[in-house]
Amino acid sequence: MPELPEVETVRRTLEPKLAGLKFTAVQILMPKVIKTPDPDQFKEIILDKKIIKINRRGKYLLLHLSEKYTLLVHLRMTGRLTYSEKEAPVAKHTHVIFTLSNGCQLRFCDTRQFGRLWMVPVPSLEELAGFKDLGVEPLDDRFTRDYLKKELRRRHARIKPLLLDQTFIAGLGNIYTDEALHRARINPERLCTTLTPREIAHLYHAIQEVLQEGIENRGTTVRDFIDGNGRAGGYQELLRVYSREGEPCPHCNRPIVRKKVGGRSSYYCPFCQKI
Repeated sequence: MPELPEVETVRRTLEPKLAGLKFTAVQILMPKVIKTPDPDQFKEIILDKKIIKINRRGKYLLLHLSEKYTLLVHLRMTGRLTYSEKEAPVAKHTHVIFTLSNGCQLRFCDTRQFGRLWMVPVPSLEELAGFKDLGVEPLDDRFTRDYLKKELRRRHARIKPLLLDQTFIAGLGNIYTDEALHRARINPERLCTTLTPREIAHLYHAIQEVLQEGIENRGTTVRDFIDGNGRAGGYQELLRVYSREGEPCPHCNRPIVRKKVGGRSSYYCPFCQKI
């Protein structure tokens, strides 16, 4: 699933191309990807709306439109949102094609069909299920070492599943959580209440470092991710543990292992990240 760095990369590649353009037509080839309103209303509302700017919140893309509407996009596991020339071949699993006022297109493609789009009046945005309960942004000023320490102290949970909880921190997923925990040398099964102040400080910096590095390297492409221009990311070449089962740990040279933690595959070094 695209995580914060991948979604931010899509935002950064699309905004310079889309800002100021209008939607002149839309083809909905897979109606179920439109979450709200119904597809006919969706088409009617979006027509002639200008794209003012594009923001990101957690793993959501927000296309802010004229007349106080927001087009909200969640890519889920395999979604792609790309800017294309009208003449470019339409990829398989393309479900929505937006025609733009410059003659080009914005295409939403999703192999597994889990991605969703919402057209929401701005006043209703913060009432949207899933969106309204998002936790703090890990690259925001509100996310401080003291904030993390305070929140971890009051939660009796294992650290890996908690970091994946979007109501706790918005935007972290399996890749960057594993990378941050390895960098902080914390086992994914540790209970939050057992972490020392020093470990929490290391985790705080590790979370921000891996996310920033992911953004700087245009995201991680393990299988499906591409940016708004159709290019793969580059951070997969720098991953230390994720999807590296059996390979040597960069700290101690012992093999990385994979284990299910909270129902998710977790990659870590059992020597560096002792329980």
